[in-house]
Amino acid sequence: MKLTRKMVLSRAKASELHSVRKLNCWGPEAKISICREMPSLEVITLSVNSISSLEPVSRCRQLSELYLRKNCIPSLAELIHLKGLPRLRVLWLAENPCCGTCPHLYRMTVLRTLPQLQKLDNQAVTEEEVSRALMEGEEVTAPSREDLGSGPPELSYTLSAVDAATETTQDPLNLGKGEASSDQGQLGLKPTSRDQFPPFSQQEATSSRSSKNNILMAILMLLRELDIEGLEAVHQTVVSRLQALHKRELQEDME
Repeated sequence: MKLTRKMVLSRAKASELHSVRKLNCWGPEAKISICREMPSLEVITLSVNSISSLEPVSRCRQLSELYLRKNCIPSLAELIHLKGLPRLRVLWLAENPCCGTCPHLYRMTVLRTLPQLQKLDNQAVTEEEVSRALMEGEEVTAPSREDLGSGPPELSYTLSAVDAATETTQDPLNLGKGEASSDQGQLGLKPTSRDQFPPFSQQEATSSRSSKNNILMAILMLLRELDIEGLEAVHQTVVSRLQALHKRELQEDME
């Protein structure tokens, strides 16, 4: 069922589409292309539908809450359409094919893509989660034609340069013996001798520096995606974090 102008205006009790702030189409198999004509939307409820693309809501720049539980969104690549919504704070995406079979990877990937979220799937987002998402989440790319069709419920993403750097600095000796042998066999590599690696303390220090560098690179990459409002939010968070760290240092010095 396609949402018509008359239907939307009737439900919203409005006279013009551009003035509609809330749209509730819970239940019917609604097609949401009309959202492109409603830039003032702040809250959209589209749960239990057959929606497969988020492109129509990409122009709703005032959107702060989006409810999409139990739809047909095939891939997390669709999150690309939400990256340009600076006010988005609440997203409910559970029970879609794009959620895949690994809840942790799903949540980390969503928060890496949309770090401004305050609530995801009816669960509050913490600062710690957002920080972890920079390292543990995957970078999504624009939806491909395959993503738009019917496919298996899996995550769609590609590794960024930061992810690649992280992978290359991981210590192969941390893998179980069976895992390492299996991976090396699949790649056509010979088992690596421990003698080829530097002492553990040196590896640990190198890994720590690399991890910090990767986090910094990821943050700088994300900053380029933000507008003035987003950058102001980051600035406030950084100031708050610095104040907390300074306070902790003073307390430790007093002890």
